[in-house]
Amino acid sequence: MISLRRAADRGHFNYGWLDTRHTFSFADYQDPEQMGYSVLRVINEDIVSPGQGFATHGHRDMEIITYILEGVLEHKDSLGNGSLIRPGEVQRMTAGSGITHSESNPSKTEPVHLLQIWIFPDSKGLTPGYDQKTFSPHEWRGA
Repeated sequence: MISLRRAADRGHFNYGWLDTRHTFSFADYQDPEQMGYSVLRVINEDIVSPGQGFATHGHRDMEIITYILEGVLEHKDSLGNGSLIRPGEVQRMTAGSGITHSESNPSKTEPVHLLQIWIFPDSKGLTPGYDQKTFSPHEWRGA
């Protein structure tokens, strides 16, 4: 059964450099009743302060989707990818058998506001991968 969960009921932490809201249990927010939904494991809404970010860290066996609402996010990974992700762009990273990456806000003045979604893949040990795509406004509206 699907039940309504209000935004104010999400886990919320402000670390100074990161203002984050977690829909499901994640990091410092632990709620055994909110561990995900089906293959959906994470929906995080993050605001990263200028010049700040997540140092290099690893993932495995997860599909990670990042969507930028405002600002710019810089991505670097162990596959040799390096990119800037802007509003209207979606990044997909297959963590698969293992990948390391960093995410940071390259701006000196503006925060970056993003959504990050993690999905369990159909199988474990996939080849790590990366893709980034720009969607035009009419694609989002389904035109």
